[in-house]
Amino acid sequence: MNLSDLDFDKGDGLLPAVVQDAGSGAVLMLGYMNREALAETLARRRVVFWSRSKGRLWEKGETSGNTLELVDVIADCDQDTLLVLVTPRGPACHLGTRTCFGEGPHTRVENLSFLGRLESVIEQRVSEAPEKSYTARLFAEGPRRLAQKVGEEGVEVALAAVGGTDGELLSESADLLFHLLVLLRSRGLRLEQVVSELASRHKP
Repeated sequence: MNLSDLDFDKGDGLLPAVVQDAGSGAVLMLGYMNREALAETLARRRVVFWSRSKGRLWEKGETSGNTLELVDVIADCDQDTLLVLVTPRGPACHLGTRTCFGEGPHTRVENLSFLGRLESVIEQRVSEAPEKSYTARLFAEGPRRLAQKVGEEGVEVALAAVGGTDGELLSESADLLFHLLVLLRSRGLRLEQVVSELASRHKP
């Protein structure tokens, strides 16, 4: 991104920055960036705003630890508004909700985009390693054990497809997807990379 192309003058040196979860597509919050905040965001790869109330740069999560890891920044057609794609590390709102717009139907993420949210949950379990977390324990056993689990779940899916009910097939498929996501995380890979690989095979 070329900062010199952005129209900071239109908003008294500040650009509105719409923050979106790159995995789930949920709109998390709205902040403001001046030229320095955007430069720091790009340099740190974590989102930094200009706080109008504090009158200084403010990195999201500097006190709570709920940072926003930068994926990309995109300017709109008028070069005066930013779309900031992130991977959130914890709730985006200071009230503890996932977004600053609450958790109502207007912000609910449905269908396949839920997998992005699930990836974030897996990331959190792995990072915090709570004692009772199945995900954390499984991850700690390493890629070999995870590969074994994916193989076992794949067999369960096949058996359910041949002799099980629709409900059993759906349940086993959910188990397979979950364990696959944990396996990908153990290799530092994300579901979006799998989707990109699939998309590359079906270009017109």
